[in-house]
Amino acid sequence: MRTPRTVLPATLLPLAAGLGGCHEGVLAPAGPIGGAENQILWETVGAMLLVVIPVIAMILAFAWWFRASNRRAAYRPDWSYSGKIEFTVWMVPVLLILFLATLAWSGSHDLDPYRPLKSDRKPIRVEVVSLDWKWLFIYPDYGVASVNELAVPAGTPVDFRLTSGTVMNSFFVPQLGSQIYTMAGMQTRLSLQADRPGDYRGLSAQFSGDGFSDMRFTVRATDAAGFDRWIAAARTSPSHLDNAAYDGLAATHAVAAPTRFGAVDTGLFDHAVAAATSSALRPTSAMNGVMCAPRRAKGTL
Repeated sequence: MRTPRTVLPATLLPLAAGLGGCHEGVLAPAGPIGGAENQILWETVGAMLLVVIPVIAMILAFAWWFRASNRRAAYRPDWSYSGKIEFTVWMVPVLLILFLATLAWSGSHDLDPYRPLKSDRKPIRVEVVSLDWKWLFIYPDYGVASVNELAVPAGTPVDFRLTSGTVMNSFFVPQLGSQIYTMAGMQTRLSLQADRPGDYRGLSAQFSGDGFSDMRFTVRATDAAGFDRWIAAARTSPSHLDNAAYDGLAATHAVAAPTRFGAVDTGLFDHAVAAATSSALRPTSAMNGVMCAPRRAKGTL
């Protein structure tokens, strides 16, 4: 029986349509880091296809050539070795491994999350604290903060300093690239940039309890004027985020709606790090004992 010629196009068409409809996520990068990671993804896929496609083609060719009805196919029961085949079998994987190793080595250095992005614009600083189950963003240079809403100017690097007020979590904006972990009592760093204005989806990539699936935030990339308006609007909020307000926010294990704070105490991020370091954190009922932050954690990761 022959396979109908319409089967292959009918199989590939939905896959092509699905990829063509991607308008967000890692396949739709909107920044230099996301673009570089997307390029690495396609380069590794291409390297894989250099092996997969010839192997599939040879399987089909061998099955067709050595069919029972082909009298020209030589039967050699005593054949056991070919230097050319051995060379090809070993050389192709070696070259592929060298290519992937070079790609991984260069990518890990060029895309080091601690490495500042090159730009003629001064980066803005944002301090990030992951909580149960929400994200706190502090703008130390502007004296404002927000929950589950991150505003950045498009075309300007953003220098993130991240920690966790509770359990380990993972900060990830798929279109901008580079997820990175947040841990209680420790600090990590990340540099990202949005190349064009738009709203980008941010999420937690680390399971952290019952509210994990709702631990999302919106990245609002605007032009410089739009960012200034957002900062001005945030300053009009009567809410004041001091150490006591932060402790209350951290103790509330619930998903929070986007909220802005018009004033933030200096050194609040350091307070969050110190509070998580000095506290003997235990699994709460909301966490169901899944995981807990380390009792003591010092230094910068």
